[in-house]
Amino acid sequence: MKNVDDLIESAAELAARGLSKGEIADELNVSRETASWLVERSDATTQSESDDGAVDTASTTDTATENGSRPQDIHVDWSAIGRDSKRLSHVAAAMADLLAKHGEDVDLTIGIEKAGGPVATLVARELETDLGTYTPSKHQWEEGDIENLGGTFSRNFAGIRNRECYIVDDTITSGTTMRETIEAIRAEGGEPLACVVLADKQGIEEIEGVPVYSLLQVISVGTDE
Repeated sequence: MKNVDDLIESAAELAARGLSKGEIADELNVSRETASWLVERSDATTQSESDDGAVDTASTTDTATENGSRPQDIHVDWSAIGRDSKRLSHVAAAMADLLAKHGEDVDLTIGIEKAGGPVATLVARELETDLGTYTPSKHQWEEGDIENLGGTFSRNFAGIRNRECYIVDDTITSGTTMRETIEAIRAEGGEPLACVVLADKQGIEEIEGVPVYSLLQVISVGTDE
């Protein structure tokens, strides 16, 4: 079971490999704000180690929380599914079943990179559709506004070409990436009919008029102190 310190360590490893904060958010299935916080905390830990030669991780985390409020988020770890192709194919079949009621005329499935790509591949196979992929703008994001960044459709896969399509991703954290993908598809002349994800952390039923389905809705329940 992962805790915050594990996530901070993972964020540090990903940052050291050159991933942007937006890509780290995608890898850890957390919001961009949470990814930024984790990277900042890992930097604080590294600085403490260099200054003192040793570090009390719990103490560092507590101090960092005092200096910058910890974001409210939920980490979803679905690696037990993702690392096994048989398990992933069964889950993709369930996701495809959620989409199937929208008719048999849809012939394109769009996967949101990175994690949504492999899932979309298996969903497309179940639904017997072509496959396209979209890389969202958050993969370029480091700091500040994201509006000036742009996502891209891969030319290695099927194009939109004024087609109806489904959208597949692994998780919804805030809905921003799904909204961006819907808008990008429409800008290409396509029409998204439905979206499906493994886990929805917001309980979203539709975005921009497009229904959103999920196998799991993860709801945070807390009390005010």
